[in-house]
Amino acid sequence: MGTENSSVDISEPLLVNPNGNEEKEEYLREEVPEWKEQITIRGLVVSAVLGSLFCIITHKLNLTVGIIPSLNVAAGLLGFFFVKTWTGFLTKIGFFTKPFTKQENTVIQTCVVACYGLAFSGGFGSSLIAMDQRTYELIGPDYPGNRAEDVKNPGLGWMMGFMFVVSFLGLFSLVPLRKVMVLDYKLTYPSGTATAMLINSFHTKTGAELAGNQVRQLGKYLSISFVWSCFKWFFSGVGDSCGFDNFPSFGLTLFRNTCPLRHQPYSLELFGFNRNPREPGSEDTANCSDTNMASFSCRFYFDFSPTYVGCGLICPHLVNCSVLLGAIISWGFLWPFISEHAGDWYPADLGSNDFKGLYGYKVFISIALILGDGIYNLVKIIIITIREMWRASSKHTTLPVVTEVNDDESSQLQSVEKMRDEVFLKDRIPTWFAASGYVGLAAISIATIPMIFPPLKWYLVLGSYILAPALAFCNSYGTGLTDWSLASTYGKIGLFIIAAAVGQDGGVIAGVAACAVMMSIVSTAADLMQDFKTGYLTFSSAKSMFVSQLIGTAMGCVIAPLTFWMFWTAFEIGSPDGPYKAPYAVIFREMAILGVQGFSELPKYCMEMCGGFFAAALVINLVRDVTPKKFSQYIPIPMAMAVPFYIGAYFAVDMFVGTVILFVWEKLNRKDAEDYAGAVASGLICGDGIWTIPSAILSIMRIEPPICMYFGPSASS
Repeated sequence: MGTENSSVDISEPLLVNPNGNEEKEEYLREEVPEWKEQITIRGLVVSAVLGSLFCIITHKLNLTVGIIPSLNVAAGLLGFFFVKTWTGFLTKIGFFTKPFTKQENTVIQTCVVACYGLAFSGGFGSSLIAMDQRTYELIGPDYPGNRAEDVKNPGLGWMMGFMFVVSFLGLFSLVPLRKVMVLDYKLTYPSGTATAMLINSFHTKTGAELAGNQVRQLGKYLSISFVWSCFKWFFSGVGDSCGFDNFPSFGLTLFRNTCPLRHQPYSLELFGFNRNPREPGSEDTANCSDTNMASFSCRFYFDFSPTYVGCGLICPHLVNCSVLLGAIISWGFLWPFISEHAGDWYPADLGSNDFKGLYGYKVFISIALILGDGIYNLVKIIIITIREMWRASSKHTTLPVVTEVNDDESSQLQSVEKMRDEVFLKDRIPTWFAASGYVGLAAISIATIPMIFPPLKWYLVLGSYILAPALAFCNSYGTGLTDWSLASTYGKIGLFIIAAAVGQDGGVIAGVAACAVMMSIVSTAADLMQDFKTGYLTFSSAKSMFVSQLIGTAMGCVIAPLTFWMFWTAFEIGSPDGPYKAPYAVIFREMAILGVQGFSELPKYCMEMCGGFFAAALVINLVRDVTPKKFSQYIPIPMAMAVPFYIGAYFAVDMFVGTVILFVWEKLNRKDAEDYAGAVASGLICGDGIWTIPSAILSIMRIEPPICMYFGPSASS
């Protein structure tokens, strides 16, 4: 993810495994399987297993902090590991197995990404649960525009149905343009290119050895992460105040300011172990429900989360530092400053989650930063798209610029590229099939969605589907240029437009539902083009890529709701006092209310602050783009800064720990860091994600952790 300059010089050797002439000749000699042979039963089984795991990880991240790193590398690596292990085992016991090709590896990776992509683009952590009863109550029944009629609680049946009627449209919307995007414009799709190079390397002698070492590292840290998460659970007690998640890593002065957002006593001891520290009549309790404390929580501590440390290892240093800077600005300075004016700017006796108090500042300033960053990047990418398409059509240049190779290897490189083109164009997907598929699915969706969401009338859905292919093209083109998908931005724009069009009678439900529809279409379209690029570079058939996307999407329509339902039934999703706060549920519902109601009942100076932070997001992005790269690489990203404004600083500390580990690792041994950092991070994330399954089962069975470990000052102090 990034906003690099759009004119990218790519020398063709970078697109070939650069290990000398022998491997280039191997590319020319290798036999490419037919598209049907690239899709195997064993590959689909592995895809379903990995898709389920990555859906759980995506839901966990979506329902906690909303920052989801790319797991494409982990999907390709684990797919390689599982199939290689299985074929190796069968060969040892005397069974014949088909060779594991890079095309099959690419199909697995495509299936997995399509499956877990729906856990994000489906709106499970944002638009869909913005409709639920808990989010409605959190905003407040007396809040203007927040009506009891605009509530729709999650249900497994309607969520699966909704996924099936909207998730396939994006796949059919841009299929006819695959040649234009991949071959004519030669869009880079950096993540797709990187994944292809990784898969290509796996299927060479040296690459297979490195892949084996990466798998061992991934397995090692997956085991460590799983065991650590299990160990943490035993000491986490009941509620949200026990265990390592509340370790006062920066001292008790800051930790006292991290009193949970609740009006109830909090037990303090030097290093206490207790089965129930909130037992009535306990002598060592201190009431932390002071007015300012109840509404203000610094949350500056390290909570020993392997998931967030792993995210810090994967995400760029700039993203991690931006998140920490946002936490320091908001929880270190801004919220303490505003809380000092309780009683003047807002009533001092409000609850911690009342939008007329400090909570309103948190939510609306976060929204201002997110919208400022999103709108800037949307306009920027539209301008870049128009400019580069005009350049291409006027023959001034092509995008990206292909550097001519004039040495003795040029004929081999041209042969490899010609072979790629032939494989990519061999199995055509008829335009009539794509067009009729889109029209047919749109008709089904137009008839079905109003049954699920009555305020979203059929003509509004029809209008969305008329505009969707154009928006999907813009997003796919922009992703190919910058590797930055703006699906959520397009969704928010649709949310505001539909909510304002419907008005007070159902505008909130219609707005957030339209947001989910638009996000799904533009996101899956960009993912498909990214996978076409990966398939092109791995000599995989375009038809096998399309079919594997369809299969992966079908898996996701079942697996994503099921894994979300596990979270929904096992944990209190959306509770501000729990681990799964679902921060974007409140934000998206508030956006819909703003579209319907306008800016009313905001706390004093809140509107002015929102305007200031919105303008700041625009200015910061502009400065990033006009300054030289050696300086712009140190300018923070407003979107990343916005997340901790609402959630808290604890995960920012975890991610910063991850980025410090990576920075030191790169200084000590850059090659090892480049080879193994992704595997280590994936292991940390996957191990913690796997623990979610037994944790949810224990929660459903009402089995509570046996010990509460909590921290406080010694008696002498």
